[in-house]
Amino acid sequence: MDTKERFQKIRRVLIYVLILNWGVAAAKLFYGWVIRSASMKADGFHSFSDGASNLLGLLGIWIASRPIDRSHPYGHKKFETLTSIIISGLLFIVCLNVVREGVIRFLHPVVPAVSVKSFLVMGVTLAINIGVMIYESRRGKALGSDVLVADALHTRADIFTSSSVIITLIGIKLGYPILDPIATLIIAFFIGHAAVGILKESSRVLSDGVAIRTEEIEKVVLSIRGVKECHKVRSRGRPDDIHIDLHVLVDPDMDVHKAHHLSYAIENKIRRDFQGVTDVVVHMEPLEENKNKRRL
Repeated sequence: MDTKERFQKIRRVLIYVLILNWGVAAAKLFYGWVIRSASMKADGFHSFSDGASNLLGLLGIWIASRPIDRSHPYGHKKFETLTSIIISGLLFIVCLNVVREGVIRFLHPVVPAVSVKSFLVMGVTLAINIGVMIYESRRGKALGSDVLVADALHTRADIFTSSSVIITLIGIKLGYPILDPIATLIIAFFIGHAAVGILKESSRVLSDGVAIRTEEIEKVVLSIRGVKECHKVRSRGRPDDIHIDLHVLVDPDMDVHKAHHLSYAIENKIRRDFQGVTDVVVHMEPLEENKNKRRL
């Protein structure tokens, strides 16, 4: 699959999910307002933020899909990861708003009017969220998309919060309205937790954290005939755009022609064994010279 096709598929997924998220958000916000349920409205705002993150994702994908140019010789793919960080920031804002709503309800309690329709709305929207999360997560992993994976985590938090709202409605029906603000704060926790998870993974990519364990790369390289040792192995990048560079020690009597072919063999082997590798730089060194350097 080429880059253009990949981004088109990601864009299509985001559009589908956007429509579903905003439909779910509208249902929760409207009915939460009707029955005066803080937890349902909080969940609705969370669902609305899901849709907003879809819009951000579409913008990020549009920028990330731009081809390599003189100013960006490695391409624009990290804009997709940057978009994921913005999504996490949006989640933090929603988290603060939900906490605020929960505190207000603790100080000024309002008993929501719970009916069968309340459970029906939450049950249907929960089912939709589960479907969206599974679909988006699978497509995100299949396409190696940071935005889709981050958005799926966002939706997963929505599933937890919707479940909390349903439990709250049951509690209110049984005569425990205090569960409404408590559930609102629990929802805030899940939203914040999702935001931290997205921020952590995206930061790893942007800060050039290790993409593939060094030991795994060394094992593959050392299995190739002609390689004596390897060191200074480094990897970085997104799951679909991993860059690797390493130093390989070979027989000092190996001629340039053979060394050149060996470097190609190493590069091809790494690309075959590790999905998402787009660039491999192999530095060839004579074994004895390297050992002399170490002694010095």
